[in-house]
Order: sequence, then structure tokens, then C-alpha cells
Amino acid sequence: MISTRNLPEGAIDGRQAVARAPIGHIVPKPIPDSHTQDPRKYQLNQMKRRFSPIQNTLQDGTTNLLFQLKPSDPDFPFELDYLRCELQVPASYPERPPILRVKNKDIPRGFAVNIEKGWDRLVHEGQASTLLALTNALDKNLEAFLSERKTETVTLLSFKDTRHLDSSATALGETSAPPVQAPPKSAPAVRKPYVPEESYTDEQIATARARRAQEIRQLEARMSRMPYYQKSADGVVYTLPLEPRRRAELPTELQQIHSVQLIIPLLYPLQSLKLLLNDVESADAEALEDLFAERAAQQKQMSLTSHLNYLTQNIHVLARHAEASRKRIVTAPDPVTGASDNTTQQGIDSNEVGRDGKGHIHVIPRPPEWTYGYDNGDSDDSDSDYWDSEDESDDGGVAVDIGNAPGSGTEHQAEKGTAMSFPSVELYGIELLQVSILNLSVKCERCRTLNDITGLSPGVEKASSCKKCATAFTARFRQEMVHQNSARAGFIDVACCTVADMLPSTFIPTCSRCSTPSQGLISVRGEAITNVCRECHQKFTFKIPEIKFLAISHNTLPPPSSAPRKRNTEKLGLHAGDPLPGRGACAHYRRSYRWFRFSCCARVHACDRCHDDAEDHVHEWANRMLCGWCSREQNYAVEACAFCGRSVIGKRGKGFWEGGKGTRDKTRMSRKDKRKFRRVGGSEAAKKRE
Repeated sequence: MISTRNLPEGAIDGRQAVARAPIGHIVPKPIPDSHTQDPRKYQLNQMKRRFSPIQNTLQDGTTNLLFQLKPSDPDFPFELDYLRCELQVPASYPERPPILRVKNKDIPRGFAVNIEKGWDRLVHEGQASTLLALTNALDKNLEAFLSERKTETVTLLSFKDTRHLDSSATALGETSAPPVQAPPKSAPAVRKPYVPEESYTDEQIATARARRAQEIRQLEARMSRMPYYQKSADGVVYTLPLEPRRRAELPTELQQIHSVQLIIPLLYPLQSLKLLLNDVESADAEALEDLFAERAAQQKQMSLTSHLNYLTQNIHVLARHAEASRKRIVTAPDPVTGASDNTTQQGIDSNEVGRDGKGHIHVIPRPPEWTYGYDNGDSDDSDSDYWDSEDESDDGGVAVDIGNAPGSGTEHQAEKGTAMSFPSVELYGIELLQVSILNLSVKCERCRTLNDITGLSPGVEKASSCKKCATAFTARFRQEMVHQNSARAGFIDVACCTVADMLPSTFIPTCSRCSTPSQGLISVRGEAITNVCRECHQKFTFKIPEIKFLAISHNTLPPPSSAPRKRNTEKLGLHAGDPLPGRGACAHYRRSYRWFRFSCCARVHACDRCHDDAEDHVHEWANRMLCGWCSREQNYAVEACAFCGRSVIGKRGKGFWEGGKGTRDKTRMSRKDKRKFRRVGGSEAAKKRE
């Protein structure tokens, strides 16, 4: 055991002999000979083994290494998969420092400059560090470099001097030709007035940015996982997939569209959207793109998703209108010629007015869109003008041809029959509501009994009969659209009955954002139905608090031609009050005093065996009977007649003769019935012999 009492001078305790190791014992980190002889080649080999870069050498001896640096921090906050780096190592390295260039296209140039400046600082601080050590330091400080304020950059554009192409150069010593005087123009060019750039307040800009961020989040959540989706580095241009709903109706040159580029300005919606169609020629798509931009500027309340849904649903309509406007521009008269013609015409008109002496009368020409649908000469101009007038006030949807839709829901029905309306209907996110399948409760005019008519489709007449008196009645529903300005759902034509109430029926709401009809939803009075549109995913709700029926005319349908067909009943020659032959008993059941009317053939037989012997089919359960004492037909009763009160079985209360085979089932007999255990285990005589 080593004693610690006599410690050497300078020792702290028994565990340490000296305070610090002698300076002569410190050994530097070993450096390979290859690093000492050629540090540039050694460090380049390190980078090759670590990153496997693409290497090329310039004429001045500079070596370029192109590699990808993946951030090693698991909590790296930026969406950066790889940092594409180009490392330029001069031929005189390490005397001259290495230079780093960032090649990522998705990183704005200002942030790339921050990373390059950070690399320069690392090189300046660690001059003795190797290229691999500097790259590792860049990886550790990458988050700090990207978090710095973006460096302001300037984009330089070069303009080529083309003045020598416009006018021929004059050689030195030559006299220039005298200028040729151009013929005077008939009319001076009209100068466009100066339009100052629109300015916005700070509050408007903040509101616009908040709305833009929200709508872009919705757009990315819906489209980011779909094919063709791309987003520019500055977040302004989005490449989105497009699948036209009616691709076959598009012009031939536009049927190859599969994606579009949506340009969303930074101050959207203060600045309007722009659209670029991919996969088609620019000359064919220019008119359609301009038309979409005009509509987007008019409908600023619509979201980005709504604009995209409208384009998907109605691109064929926009294409037709763009083609019509392009033809109108081509066929437009020359402005100079047109102006002279107008001047001449005005002179003629003024002379005529002066001759007539009616200068105070001005003739107002009829607008061309008023002749739409009434002019026999179909012209492209009138159609396009009508489309223009509708498009200015339309919030969405597809143009409807009025002349080709005689049976559409917009046709006004004749006001007759019973009008059904929803006075206090509540529609949220719904532009149209229609009843697709109507279920009614009607009252029979003969016996005032309530009956149900279900599955009543628009325009289809349905017949039924009263469940009590069998009176035939018919009903037909004529549908109308319910919207914010009309609460009438349609008219009901009935015969031999009156409308009492509406049962749970099927409704089809139409979305107010994309004009897409939803699937059928069942609702009833007082119930609020909430659902989501399957096209634009907008939430909508409708509620019918009250239903009113107004009888305008009575029995608008002709009465049924014949009552429901009844089965031919046989003539038995019986009189009420007289007993049946043999009081209804038969050879099979001698103590059953009734006859049965079987439901399978509506014929009367004394029992099931008598039925099977007389008919060619197997009997079914009988639900009516004839009393053997009074011959009155009635619903089936177990023991007694409902009219005379006499028992129709052998002994009242026993039920042994009740209904044939069922009464002989010993498992259903009462335990007090002696017939339940008769002849069980043999006869009684056999027991006595034993």
C-alpha cells in the first residue's frame, strides 16, 4: 500500500502526482505525410470520399467541386432538402482561400448571398482548417445564415441598340438624301390619358395579405399532392392541374390542356389574377386568358379555389366567348374609314331632319342583345353580346340556352291545383333548392281518411286507393325552383283527394359557389340539413320551418277511369242471418262452425283440407271467415262471431277446434287440456293389462 503522508512538493492529493503535465510531454496531433507534402490534394481527396462530388478543372487550374450538403440538424426549421454547393478551390490553395457558390434555384438570391458571406467568415476565422472542417462548420451554422436578413440584390438587364437597323447609316463624306415627306394623316392619333398607379392604405394591404395567405393555404392543402403541381420560389406562380368537365366541347387546339399557371400577385385581391394555359399555343390561349383575367377582376369576392372550380366547370363556355370576341375584332371596320362613314351618315341624317322639320326627335337604336332568341338570322355578334351582358352580373355557373330548354326548372308552371310553398325557408350557401322526390299525406274525399303517397317524381302521375273505403285517387307534382326571391316549390294536381301535409321528402340543393347540384338529401318540416359541396367543399345549410298549401283549383286531374281491380268473388247464395249449411261443419272438423275465405284464391272453404281437395294449389292462411250461425263475413276471430256473438268452436274457451291443423299442435295446447297428453306412451288398455 502506498503511503500518502509524505506527498511530494506541488502535489494536490494522493490521486494526482503533479498539478499539470509538463510542457514537454504534450504531443501535437499527428499529421499524415501526404497532408504535409500536398495539403490541397489531401483535402480534395477528403471531400471526394465524404460527398462524392462532380469534379472539373478550369484552364487556370481551379478545381470545382459540385456536391449536395444535407442539413444534419434533425430540427432544421427550413424546407430545404439539400444545399447544392459549388466549391472553387484555386490552384494556389491554401495561399488563396476557397470560394463557395450556392446553386439552389428555390432559394432567393438574397439568402444565397448570406450563405456565401458566412462561408467567407468561416474561412477567415479558421485559416488552418481543412475543406472538410469548413464544410462541417457550414452545416452547423446553416440555420443562422438563413435566419439573417435577406441581402438586397440588383438585377441587371442589357438592352441592345437597334437604332442602326431602323435607319440606314450615312457614309462619311456622302450627302444624305433629302427626307421624303410622309403624306398627311387624315386624323391625329388619339393619345391615351394618363392613368396614375393605384395606391392602397396600410390597412388594405394588411387585409389583402392576410386573405392571400389564407386562400393560398387552402389551395396548397387541396392541390399540393396532385400531379403537375409546382410552386415558384417567390410564391407567386402556381402550376396546377386542370381537368375540364366538358373537354369534348373545347376547340381542337385547346383540348390538350392538362395544367395551368395561376399568377397570384403579392397584393391579391387588390391586384387581379392572371392565367397562363400550358400545353397549348399562346396565340390560341391568349383570348381565353384575357377573358379569365377580366372576370377575376370583376368577381373579387371569390376565392382562389372558386376561380379554379369555375374555370374547370365553364372553360368550354369561356372558349366559345373568346372565339366569338376574336371573330368580332377581325371583322371590325377600319377606324378611319368608319369615322368618315359615320360623319357622312350624320350629315345625311341632319339634312333629312332639317327637311322633315323634326329636329327635336332623336331615334334611339335598339340594343342588339334585345333580339336574342327572337331574330331568325342567327349571328355570332348577337350571341356574343348577349353572353357579355349576362357575364357582367353573373356570379358563376354555366350559360343556359333558353330556346332549347322548354322543360327546364326555370319554366313557369301553370297556376292551378294546390300550390306548395316554404314561406320562411332558410338557405345558406345555396342558390337553388328543388324537390326531387315528394312524399305526401292526402285526405280521401269520401271517408276523410289520411293516406300516404310516396315516391312522387316531378311530372309523373301516380295512382293509389284509400286504405279504408278503397276509393281511387291520383296525384302529380309539377316542380319549381326555390331561391332567395321565390319560396314556391311547385304545384300538386290531385283527383278525389286533398293535400294534407308533406312527409319527409328528398331535396337537391345547388351550391352557390360552383353551381353544382348536390346529392339528394332527405328533410322534413323544422329540420335543418347541413352538408358539404362535393366539388368546391363549401358548407351549406337549408331549413324549412313552415309549409303552406294553397288550393287554387279543385280536382285538376281527371278522376281515375276505374277503381282498383277487385278479385272475382264467388256467389254463395247466402243471406245474412241464416245459418250456413250444416252450420259450417265439414267431414274433417265436425265441431268447427264457420267457413274460411283463403287469401290465395279468395274462395270460401270449410277448412284447409277441403281447400286442398277442391283447388289445384296449396292453401295460404285465411284472414276472413263466415260465421256458421248468421252467415256474415268478417275478419278472422278466434272463438266467437263479431255480429251474433255465438261461439264458432265446439267448446268455448278450449280452442281445440280453432283453425284446423294449428289447434291440433300439442305443443301449443294448454297444460290443462286432457287432449295434450292423450295416447302418450300407448293406450290406457295396454297399461291395465300390465
